[in-house]
Amino acid sequence: MAVTQEEIRTALERLALPDGGTLVSRDMLRALRVEGGTVRFVIEAPSPQIASQMEPLRRAAEACVRELPGVENVSVVLTAHGPAPAKAAPKAEAPSLKIGGHPKPQAAPMKPSGVKRILAVGSGKGGVGKSTVSANLAVALTRQGRKVGLLDADIYGPSQPRMMGASGRPASPDGTNIEPLHAHGVTLMSIGFMVEEGKAVVWRGPMLMGALQQMLTQVNWGELDVLIVDLPPGTGDVQLTLCTRSELSGAIVVSTPQDVALLDARKAIDMFNTLKTPVLGLIENMSFFTCPDCGGTHNIFGNGGVVAEAQRLGLPLLGALPIDLETRLAGDSGTPVAAGEGPMADAYAKIARGLIEGGMA
Repeated sequence: MAVTQEEIRTALERLALPDGGTLVSRDMLRALRVEGGTVRFVIEAPSPQIASQMEPLRRAAEACVRELPGVENVSVVLTAHGPAPAKAAPKAEAPSLKIGGHPKPQAAPMKPSGVKRILAVGSGKGGVGKSTVSANLAVALTRQGRKVGLLDADIYGPSQPRMMGASGRPASPDGTNIEPLHAHGVTLMSIGFMVEEGKAVVWRGPMLMGALQQMLTQVNWGELDVLIVDLPPGTGDVQLTLCTRSELSGAIVVSTPQDVALLDARKAIDMFNTLKTPVLGLIENMSFFTCPDCGGTHNIFGNGGVVAEAQRLGLPLLGALPIDLETRLAGDSGTPVAAGEGPMADAYAKIARGLIEGGMA
């Protein structure tokens, strides 16, 4: 007989925290799942500093649950609420690097040396999980042996530094070329590395285009099988610049199932078609929600909207991803869910395999 969530919570109540209370009473238990004989859950610490001291407790919780009847495997992830600790900045003085400004004339389409393919991930609408999909897809492709770069082209709202758990200002030994950062096997660049967290980027269109040009052509990306570009919402300057002035291999459009999101997704698809950029397929995000307590499935944003749209347009449906607490916790803690094990990691791995098998990554 399979163990119940209540039995697991009761067992974890017996583990006292050093400063009082338990994982349950202190509300630090997240994403508890029971799948046959496999139990998975997340311990969310109040801060990264506290999390760094909780590894013994994580192991104790894992051992405690493993002793319960019916439990065969236990997976416990330790994460933290709040930003990842910043890495110390290099002490050596380096030439000043200015990001932004009017773009320089280009004699040829922008394509970084050594990069085989450039793949854009767009949405048309904000808040549909495009950046989450971009980060996890980059990690999933890396885990399948691809050399992957991730460019955060959302200048006004860069989120990849937090989602990928990377911080620090990229080095520029000569004041012109930029050394990217690396996390989870992915090569990274974002305007978020160049400005203080929480500080607004207040730029007009030409400065946006200049920054995008710099991040494409002045970053030492190295040898990459694919460079994933996380686009901002909408159909504006960044999208226009990328589609018309770079050798873009194709685009993936992310949408939730509801009609309002699909309206903007259709505009994004039309923009890519107008600019002669092939749309490689659609991803339906927040497709459904599975209640961790009762196991029931709920279609919060409707059902099958992106599936029907893909069929109408004759485009591949690359995947359907649920709303998932573990995905949110993983992104906030700087370790994308695709870097671990479990149903969500498997879902992203399946999308990555489809792209590889289709010659798109």
